Amino acid sequence: MFLAQSSPFLKPGLSVSKMMTVVTLLMLPGIVTSTYIFGYGVLVNIILAIIFALAFEATILYLRKRPVAIYLNDKSALLTAVIIGVALPPLAPWWLTFIGLFFAIVIAKQLYGGLGYNTFNPAMVAYAILLISFPAEMTTYWQTPAMLAAQFDGQTLTLLETLNFQLFGQLPAGMTIDALTSATPLDIVRTSVLNGSATIDEIHTEGHAFGQFGGMGSEWVNLAFLAGGLFIMKKGLISWHIPLSLLATLGFLSLLFGSFELDSNPSPLFHFFSGATMLGAFFIATDPVTAPTTPKGRIFYGAGIGALIYIIRTWGGYPDAIAFAVLLMNMSAPLLDYYTQPRVYGHKADERDNEASS
Repeated sequence: MFLAQSSPFLKPGLSVSKMMTVVTLLMLPGIVTSTYIFGYGVLVNIILAIIFALAFEATILYLRKRPVAIYLNDKSALLTAVIIGVALPPLAPWWLTFIGLFFAIVIAKQLYGGLGYNTFNPAMVAYAILLISFPAEMTTYWQTPAMLAAQFDGQTLTLLETLNFQLFGQLPAGMTIDALTSATPLDIVRTSVLNGSATIDEIHTEGHAFGQFGGMGSEWVNLAFLAGGLFIMKKGLISWHIPLSLLATLGFLSLLFGSFELDSNPSPLFHFFSGATMLGAFFIATDPVTAPTTPKGRIFYGAGIGALIYIIRTWGGYPDAIAFAVLLMNMSAPLLDYYTQPRVYGHKADERDNEASS
């Protein structure tokens, strides 16, 4: 008898450290694009998140009497920090990042036993807790996209001014937070279109939510993450099952319901290229620890996330739904693995069931 190693299960010759490093590097197109469109706060968030993540990880490993250097070298805390840094509002105060990384590393990861033992995606645990606990901060500090700021002569911050605001809460004289920030495209659609106060055509005319084909500003960020995600798939670090099933289900539902009410339901392209859809589909939902391991299980898992994203965005209380959708499907991953195990060659289905129950 032997004990199976805990997840993540990787291709032969591919270490956890190398995988985490490659995935982090392939997030760079999305990070650079996000920084260009939403300002230097994205970089500040990422740097602070990395510092907090490594500090929390090292502290808990020391308290658990684990070899700190060896476990830090797997780069899993680094990837978690980068995902949280990108997901947070660009002008989020430092303490928001601090609290998020505490829950991600200490609560959602290390208290479960560390990498390979956590049931829930640590980054999404952090984001969901912050969104529930600090809704004002998580929705107020979204900097106006660069193209929209230029169109309406909006104000922007330099790197030093961004640091001064995020660390000390101080803005340059004569500048207000309202002049720097605006509602996200998903929030505009949820509060204006879905409650009946405006139509899709009216939002298009105003130009505050829709870009060329997706959310204003976020469409280019999603395209950049899509490019990085496709390259990860090409390198064989993730399979196609989760991203494709997620996007297919999200697109099908938005097309289905949009065919009934064109004036109040955004198109599939808007859902694909708004919020954190591509980041979620390729970099979050595909987490090898918290996702199913069987091909069929991954298809059901991705489809469930896509359906939940549409349901929460359309009828839920939050504009974006990646974190909640992923966490809800994390709970179903063991069940999906159990019921989608491929039949062993030479065994009948009932024989496998009898062996599983014995």
